[in-house]
Amino acid sequence: MFSLEQMFPGASLLTADGWRVVFGGREWPRVAPAAGSGRMGRVARRAAPRNEEHPMSGVITVRRHDNVETVELTATTTGLDLFGDDRTVVAMRVDGEAHDLQRELSPGVEVEPILVDSPEGLSIVRHSAAHVTAQALQNLFVDAKLGIGPPITDGFYYDFQTAPLQPEDMKAIEKRMGQIVKEKQRFVRRVVTDDEARTELASEPFKLELIADKGSASADDGSSVEVGAGDLTIYDNVRRDGSVAWKDLCRGPHVPNTGYLGNGWALTRTSAAYWRGDQSKADLQRVYGTAWPTKDELQAYKTRLEEAAKRDHRKLGTELDLFSFNELVGSGLPLFHPKGGVIKRVMEDYVRARHIEEGFDYVGTPHIAKEELFYTSGHLPYYADGMFPPSWRTRSATSRATSSRAARPTA
Repeated sequence: MFSLEQMFPGASLLTADGWRVVFGGREWPRVAPAAGSGRMGRVARRAAPRNEEHPMSGVITVRRHDNVETVELTATTTGLDLFGDDRTVVAMRVDGEAHDLQRELSPGVEVEPILVDSPEGLSIVRHSAAHVTAQALQNLFVDAKLGIGPPITDGFYYDFQTAPLQPEDMKAIEKRMGQIVKEKQRFVRRVVTDDEARTELASEPFKLELIADKGSASADDGSSVEVGAGDLTIYDNVRRDGSVAWKDLCRGPHVPNTGYLGNGWALTRTSAAYWRGDQSKADLQRVYGTAWPTKDELQAYKTRLEEAAKRDHRKLGTELDLFSFNELVGSGLPLFHPKGGVIKRVMEDYVRARHIEEGFDYVGTPHIAKEELFYTSGHLPYYADGMFPPSWRTRSATSRATSSRAARPTA
């Protein structure tokens, strides 16, 4: 073992009452943990030195689960100073709001780490993976236009206006993504005005629409991950030499750099999509993917999908001769075979028995009813074109007109 003094001549360590490090002629202050907070981590050791270049400007509160630490703050302290050596932390919550770790902290705030295996942390990882997917695709298909790329359950997607993607295209995109991940490009947030955003993204028509509609962004179509009320922000993917590799309109937050994605991600499939889910708008290509904290968790997810596929009711129905489907009847409408009929009856009998045990009473209603009931329910006026043949509708309209004249009071 080497002491600090042996490794770094002129340095000294420890006083009787806690941390005190003198290195390079500067004293690094001891920061006392709150009572019951346990040992100090990197937080205390990364506090800025006491010198005129970095004057102390207050304190912040760092909360980790039930532990609370008070940390002396400098004018340039960021989340990376607090959590940068812990790769399980992908972002931070500052007074309840999710921020990138690169964001500078202000005196008096309460800071809490966002862990990669939390629901919020997974969403951040997956959204960052969506950005890397878009960057890789545009590297390969330079004419592709960016749509929206939100995180979703167990993964993410990103929409593009480009030619239909083939299996070999997906392999090429994944390969390029792997290169971007290895480069550890930093996600750097910039606040921009509407005009600045329009200028920078002039070649991206869908982004221009989002900028114009930022006040009506919605989670329903994924646009809320791109824009919202308040400032617009652009995220640059920055190489180690400081050059910008790619950029996208986004609200964030993101992981500190692409290296945080590791090898726990994969692209899964493609599909056709409409811009913002509206079939009257542009046709797009949607690329789906998934991202997890580790490769083992990614593999576990793939295994779950494989097991679920083995238990798919459509597959089992055919293999066990339970039911089948016929296009003449309609997709999704099963025709039960004798074995399937037995299972169906057992399930129905169980449901009836449980209802009766819980005090429910069964009643019966006719399968047909008079026309007036369908007007009252709204089915006839709203679904006439799809549910009723034209000849019947003509007779029905004539009958209602005659009934109306007959019921009209005389003067």
